[in-house]
Amino acid sequence: MLATDLDGTLLAGTPEARSRVRALFAAAPRHAQLVFVTGRGLESILPLLSDPTIPTPDYIIADVGATIVDGAELRPVGNLQQEIAERWPGSQAVLKALAGFPGLQRQSVPQERRCSFLAAEADVTPALRAAVDMLGCDLLMSAGCYLDVLPRGVGKGPALLRLAAELGIDPGTILVAGDTLNDLSMFETGVRGIVVGGAEPALVQKLRRWPQVHIARGEGCDGILEGLVRHGVLPPARPARRTVERGDADLVMVYHRLPFDEVEVDGRIERRRPKSPNGIIPTLLRFFAGSRRGSWVAWSQQDSRTPDDFDTHVDVDPAYPRLRAARIPLTAEDVDLFYKKFSKEAFWPIIFSFPDKAEFNQAHWERFLDVNRLFAEQTAREAAEGACVWVHDYNLWMVPAFLRPLRPDLKIAFFHHTAFPSSDVFNILPWRRDIVGSLLQCDYVGFHIPRYVENFVDAVRSFAPVELGPAQPCAPRFLTYGCALGVDTMTTSIDAGGRRIELGAHPVGTDAALIERLVRTPAVADSAAALEDYLGGVTGIVSIERLDYVKGSLEKLHAFERLLEEHPEHVGKVTLLNIITPAAPGMEIYESLRVEVDRAVGRINGRFSTLNWVPVRYFYRSLPFEEVVAHYAACGVAWIAPLRDGLNLVAKEYVIARKAAGKSGVLILSEFCGAAVELHGALLTNPYDTQSMIDTLHQALTMGADEQAYRTARMAMIATEHDVVRWGDDFLAAVAGQDDDRAAA
Repeated sequence: MLATDLDGTLLAGTPEARSRVRALFAAAPRHAQLVFVTGRGLESILPLLSDPTIPTPDYIIADVGATIVDGAELRPVGNLQQEIAERWPGSQAVLKALAGFPGLQRQSVPQERRCSFLAAEADVTPALRAAVDMLGCDLLMSAGCYLDVLPRGVGKGPALLRLAAELGIDPGTILVAGDTLNDLSMFETGVRGIVVGGAEPALVQKLRRWPQVHIARGEGCDGILEGLVRHGVLPPARPARRTVERGDADLVMVYHRLPFDEVEVDGRIERRRPKSPNGIIPTLLRFFAGSRRGSWVAWSQQDSRTPDDFDTHVDVDPAYPRLRAARIPLTAEDVDLFYKKFSKEAFWPIIFSFPDKAEFNQAHWERFLDVNRLFAEQTAREAAEGACVWVHDYNLWMVPAFLRPLRPDLKIAFFHHTAFPSSDVFNILPWRRDIVGSLLQCDYVGFHIPRYVENFVDAVRSFAPVELGPAQPCAPRFLTYGCALGVDTMTTSIDAGGRRIELGAHPVGTDAALIERLVRTPAVADSAAALEDYLGGVTGIVSIERLDYVKGSLEKLHAFERLLEEHPEHVGKVTLLNIITPAAPGMEIYESLRVEVDRAVGRINGRFSTLNWVPVRYFYRSLPFEEVVAHYAACGVAWIAPLRDGLNLVAKEYVIARKAAGKSGVLILSEFCGAAVELHGALLTNPYDTQSMIDTLHQALTMGADEQAYRTARMAMIATEHDVVRWGDDFLAAVAGQDDDRAAA
């Protein structure tokens, strides 16, 4: 059994040594038990249990020996903790008895069955010792400034001996490791010990002549390994060998989708460029257009995980000769459970704050972990020494946890393409500690807007002790007090678990240049003109969204119906072009929503249609992007009112298309849509408030031409300047730690 202190001991040392110590207690079968012995309270140890770089303990002795629990269920071991509690007079009794000693400053840290203070050694007077003795307690001073009042006879050493007796463990098989006087009682038990390098001089002075204690040179885990060798537990260290194959990619994209479509033709799989020219993939491919060596890690659906004649590495495109796709073979069941079911049924509702729709399945979580592990292992094989790994979206939340122990040399960046919910909603997830622990293995974590950054920081603060870095003003780049998702400042970094994680807000842009080119093509111009002729002078309201309960399709239709009731002057004057893209095949959770949307459209058209006018034109299908742009160019209003949305690129595409067509337009945006804090000039509405939706739509339909022109120009400038190319450049520049003055523009 290795019983080790945490801070300065197990949590210190080189990454290589820490990885080796972790491996000692991760291999199966386990030949030794691990005990955390710490002055921390149990609550502050919980984050470590989700840290993939730290071995999982069999037992935890916390609160300087006042807490003794098992490491799996965190349940008290036998009656040991109850016996300690019976000797504790209670925190209030201690504080009352010591209130007359002004030199004591109580520490604001989680703790049980003890009281901790900051104090100078001069404050430990005979009177103080007498007061503590009258309470039936012991006083412990360490590091010259930390003072603990504990139940009599309680300490790290006595707790360790009680645990060993309870478990029937021979003390001769126990080794202890520590670095401060707080750990002295462990060594005083007479078991073999290791004092790690950089330890408190007073501890070294007391133990340097003890034959059963090794004073190590190496700090932290380096010292632990040195001591284990010295005590004959481990053989002398051999020259380190690389256990993980390294690739040559300087930049590794980790994305669930390949950068091409795999299409079966005559029994053979052909690779084709993605159908959508305006997606995120073309932008990510740009980073491999030069001399940078790269790899793109993604899944490829196969009949099995070990298919015959399967090439893991394939070329992506002649335009990117130094980029290879590293394909991970997943079965249809893998994809169904990991992506279509678990990600969409457990994570998606929580991400967008619909916890009542969430379904948690432990077996699906295990499959999710399995797939994320495969992604991490493949990524570790692709990356060159010190390479940058860019992980995309919540489907791969656990990749950093598996990747960091394999490749501590890598710079890991993570970007959320969705929203990030408030901490009280996020913490509903049964696996929240695992997810936060994984994200804390990153060097950089990015989100669309500052609000999501702050939500993440709050989630971490409910998980681990956190030191906040500098705060950055959000204005004028983002709205602050002007909408539901606004915040005035944004945290730019956090220190948690001994690591610094940089944070940033990077709203994804759209391909402005492509949209401008398309608007000017004869085909799109003809389609837009045909749509205008079809509308016949009626104002077109374009609404484009995917079939999803977070998009607010039903709420929008109900508001439109009420608008026609309350403002009959709009009857016959407006047409809602409602385009809903079907969900991916197999997404059964959206079928009931589709039925309700169909009914609502039928009801509205049945109530208000005339021989010459239909209020809602409903299309349940995907449109080619050229046709989508034509709809933008033809419609004077865009109505985008999701109940929640991470960002929403339709809003940006619309204002760019209208500007390129030489026309003004009115953009209505939900306050709960990420783009609302970025696109100054949009009309903001509350999709949960039908009257707000009605009033905002009426305002849009009656807005004057000058105001329309001003708002359109302002939003188009923002969307064009902060396009998708700049998004990618700014993100990687932030990951690299480069200052970018444009970020505040």
